[in-house]
Amino acid sequence: MINPIFLPELRAMLAEGDAEGLAGVMRDLHPATIAEFSEGLSVSETWRLLEHGSVERQAAVFVYFPLAKQAALVRGGDRLAGLLEAMAPDSRAELLRSLPREVGESLLPLLSKDERQDACRLLSYPPHSAGALMTTDFAWLPVDTTVAGALDLVRKQAPASETIYYLYVVDGERHLVGFVSLRDLVLAEPAVRIDELMRRDLITVRAQEDREDVARKLSKYDFLAIPVVDAEQRLLGIVTYDDAIDVVVQEATEDVLRGGGVGPLVENYLELSYWKVWRNRAVWLACLFVAELFTFTALAYFEDEMAKVLALSLFVPLCISTGGNSGSQAATLITRAMALGQMRPRDWRRVLRHELVVGTALGLTLGAIGFVRASLTPAAVLDSADRWMLAAVIAQSVALICLWGTLVGSMLPLIFRRLGVDPGYASSPFVATFVDVTGIVIYFSIAKVFLL
Repeated sequence: MINPIFLPELRAMLAEGDAEGLAGVMRDLHPATIAEFSEGLSVSETWRLLEHGSVERQAAVFVYFPLAKQAALVRGGDRLAGLLEAMAPDSRAELLRSLPREVGESLLPLLSKDERQDACRLLSYPPHSAGALMTTDFAWLPVDTTVAGALDLVRKQAPASETIYYLYVVDGERHLVGFVSLRDLVLAEPAVRIDELMRRDLITVRAQEDREDVARKLSKYDFLAIPVVDAEQRLLGIVTYDDAIDVVVQEATEDVLRGGGVGPLVENYLELSYWKVWRNRAVWLACLFVAELFTFTALAYFEDEMAKVLALSLFVPLCISTGGNSGSQAATLITRAMALGQMRPRDWRRVLRHELVVGTALGLTLGAIGFVRASLTPAAVLDSADRWMLAAVIAQSVALICLWGTLVGSMLPLIFRRLGVDPGYASSPFVATFVDVTGIVIYFSIAKVFLL
């Protein structure tokens, strides 16, 4: 959110050409704060602000801008060479990947040969892979050096490294053979060899591995960074915890949006065009609306039954909402459990047994409540129907629909994952719509057998 007090002051400094004040802003505030306060500035104003800081400071602020604004600044700036050089490799690759292909390719010649090769290598990995997420700015040590030699190397590598808490040990062919923490290195005797000090219990990820799995490993082992290797165990880069947090936020946001029946939205909500918001929401709503039309078909099929006992129609919303609610609950639980790596599609039998027991218990609980409510139905509504038989029908229907909704909601995400579809698409609206239609069939079928 833009600070309403600071933005006018920032604009006033730009209008007055207050170089000292703008330099103070770039020097004294945290890069994230500068990016937040300058959200309301135009592209030209933002560039004028950035120019009052060093290239390194510009790069530090630049990475905190949303990708859409980064792209706008790239198109509207003419001093990109130094800025791109100063950016971290992973942030630079993310920016280039977000730009139109021709724009990204036009920026590559601005980089030095080594940086250009590095950027091309990172861009060659799939967007959601560990290779695309990693940075190549990391500290490493040769296996045959001593602690004293390692400390000298760390001093040289530290300014360009994203983190030096973990120091990765490689052999002559860049194979990862171990790692040393900076703490252990500082406390060790200078003459000790690194291969005597290093730890060999490596936890690594492959370059092609999905970024969600990378974030999950970082969380599981409480690492600040995790090394990325190729098929031959050669060290390619590292993924740091801050990048993993970004992944967790992005993936959780996508799951929440899909769970609500909305397509993924990358940009800030308030910056989205009406067209894009309409498109992402209308597609799902239209599909769900068409699916709900089958509810009308099901009700029309049982029109005669409703005409015979008016009270049956009064309990339709109660019964179908029970199925939708229980199904949405189960779908949310299973989707989240899969996102956390707690289960896989091959565990479907265990999930089915678990939800069968839980769904039965939930159905009996709600069925008992439904029985009490149906037994209190006014005589004027009952007509010739037996009060207790109606209550029994409602209780059985609610119990079975609740069980059915629970089973559908728990199995659909597993089926979607098995088919290679994001289980987030087994959203609450999707499950509720499916269970609504089938719930009506269950309800009136029971009524037809016991009441009519």
